[in-house]
Amino acid sequence: MNFWSPTQTQNNKKPAVIFLHGFFGDGMMMWQLQVLALVRKYAIYVPDLLFFGNSATGDSRRTVDFQAECVAKGVAALGLQRCTVVGFSYGGMVAFKLAELQPELVESVVATCTVPAMTESISKECLKKLGFPTWSELLLPNSVSGMKKVVGSHRFPRIPNRVFKDGLEVMFDYRKERAELLEAFVIPDKDFTLPEYSQKIHLVCGEDDNIFSVGKVKEFKE
Repeated sequence: MNFWSPTQTQNNKKPAVIFLHGFFGDGMMMWQLQVLALVRKYAIYVPDLLFFGNSATGDSRRTVDFQAECVAKGVAALGLQRCTVVGFSYGGMVAFKLAELQPELVESVVATCTVPAMTESISKECLKKLGFPTWSELLLPNSVSGMKKVVGSHRFPRIPNRVFKDGLEVMFDYRKERAELLEAFVIPDKDFTLPEYSQKIHLVCGEDDNIFSVGKVKEFKE
């Protein structure tokens, strides 16, 4: 697992923050502006999740749990003992799982445009709202129009077609493995029970989010 991390990780006195990206792009592509704004006051760690950026594995596991385990092993190797985890969308689910599996590591979670787990009922509701039969058809586009639909699920300024074309060329390696990640991240409702997190959990969502609505996030809060 590839990490962007402080040059000196041992005896770093700054508060540590891990940023976990969503299913579109990689770590620094998603979080570079936040890193630039916060790096003077915080020790910032930005991994590329498996099959994004420069991260890959020969292991056949594709679950959110496995992503979280790999992040935990990565930051342990870097000497990190306590941190806040910030996750967006898919990365938010990894952040929740990391908090569940590693309570001694995770002090707090900032979960943005996400839910603790993608259950079958939530998945069906979201896909119906978005007008797609599967997550792969939404999140693994093979055309400019498909790219626009992905970006259109969140509210961004108008982006030129040239940017979408370039994105198709550089952002979608490991298509087979990413499709397997998308199959694995949806779990049966009966297999999910909301954990009693010991950490502070901060939920952030937008009124215009077309995937995880304010109402859905409030359900988990309550």
